[in-house]
Amino acid sequence: MTAAIWWIRRDLRLEDNAALALALARGRAVLPVFVLDPALLASPYSGEKRLTFLLGGLRALDADLRARGSRLIVRRGRPEIVLAALVEEAGAEAIVAEADYSPYALARDARVGAALPLTLVDGLTVHPPGAVLKSDGTPYTVFTPFSRAWKALGLPGQSDVLPAPSHIPTPPGVMGEPLPDAPGLPAGVMFPPGADEARWRLEAFTGGEDAPVYRYRDDRNRLDLDGTSGLSPYLRFGMLSARQAAVRASEVIAAAPERAARESAETWLNELIWREFYVHILAHFPYVRAMSFRESLRAIAWRNDETAFDAWREGRTGYPVVDAAMRQLLATSWMHNRARMIVASFLTKDLLIDWRWGEQHFMAHLIDGDPAANNGGWQWTAGTGTDAAPYFRIFNPVGQGQKFDPQGAYVRRWVPELARVPVAVIHEPWRMSAEEQQAAGCVIGRDYPAPIVDHAHARERALAAYGGAGMPR
Repeated sequence: MTAAIWWIRRDLRLEDNAALALALARGRAVLPVFVLDPALLASPYSGEKRLTFLLGGLRALDADLRARGSRLIVRRGRPEIVLAALVEEAGAEAIVAEADYSPYALARDARVGAALPLTLVDGLTVHPPGAVLKSDGTPYTVFTPFSRAWKALGLPGQSDVLPAPSHIPTPPGVMGEPLPDAPGLPAGVMFPPGADEARWRLEAFTGGEDAPVYRYRDDRNRLDLDGTSGLSPYLRFGMLSARQAAVRASEVIAAAPERAARESAETWLNELIWREFYVHILAHFPYVRAMSFRESLRAIAWRNDETAFDAWREGRTGYPVVDAAMRQLLATSWMHNRARMIVASFLTKDLLIDWRWGEQHFMAHLIDGDPAANNGGWQWTAGTGTDAAPYFRIFNPVGQGQKFDPQGAYVRRWVPELARVPVAVIHEPWRMSAEEQQAAGCVIGRDYPAPIVDHAHARERALAAYGGAGMPR
């Protein structure tokens, strides 16, 4: 009996899975295999909570497989060694996997492909790297023309989504090891792992004329509202495919009841395309993981004050919206996207700390931490990346809080010391008089820290540092 190995990496689903479909076409038996790679498990970029979410997703996938006469086979070790042993043990004639584009993934797959019958298929993105190029064959480095070219290739339809197989024949003799135990997700995390949850969330966000997607353009930046899709962890591990999300975006755009709703749905589609853009950037310019994309900004004189960095990552900067966001991250392993921009600007511009410190901290904690999107977001805010925010765009943390958390509900949730601070000063509590501080039960310097930097001074310092790296004032 011919056998094919479905090597599972970031595609923890049965529906719309091109790797699984090809494995079924290649072999009369299919071995669904997940390799616990020590190099990834030991990486500082492998966050504990993200690993827990991944393991939960693998357990959910195993249940789905068992319902179809199959099961998940887990092995531990270097992929090229583990897969070679499996090929020999099962007599497998093919290994099929969904392509990935991080520098580590590319090197790993090159090693496996050099020794074993590995076939990589598309699926991480709707349009894979190499498919969206300029007329001269070079990659786009600016989002807007990339998105136009991406859309010109056509949006997928429901008929393009591969159905989940009803039966997966897996031979009984090939054994694996149990999935390891992992710490539970913190109580504040609202992301149950698994493809079923991903599909439920997609429907909850996009279903019906009053669907949240039709308010997305206005609500997505509000820190005090539940205005985002909540799908990023599921896209990160392929519990939902990029194509499934894009198909649904296309459908809700077409079905929008009026213009504002359609524009909101189009805004959500653009966010999905941003995800694709950063995957393409990482694939074409892998050095962005180690250095700034813009060569002119590789010489910034970062201050890299470790005491200031500790205050930032622990939520003790004295700027309420920054501290609320950082505490949300520590408590839930997730952070609102607007908050990500605010805290990244504060770290890189107000504190003049290297964006790579923040990138690694996020990857160590975010449940949806993705090498491409996380790197792209940090470099965008730092002004060092492709299509980046201008280096002189420096978020005012007070103004950002006032605009996107106008009543202070977000701040009060995550910074309880400020619970009784009046709305008028919730984002700048140091303005309270001594009597007002006592009345609010929040004495600055005792119950809540004073700002660790003066924003106006820090802004000028950042402009000088970027100017010293060669950027004109």
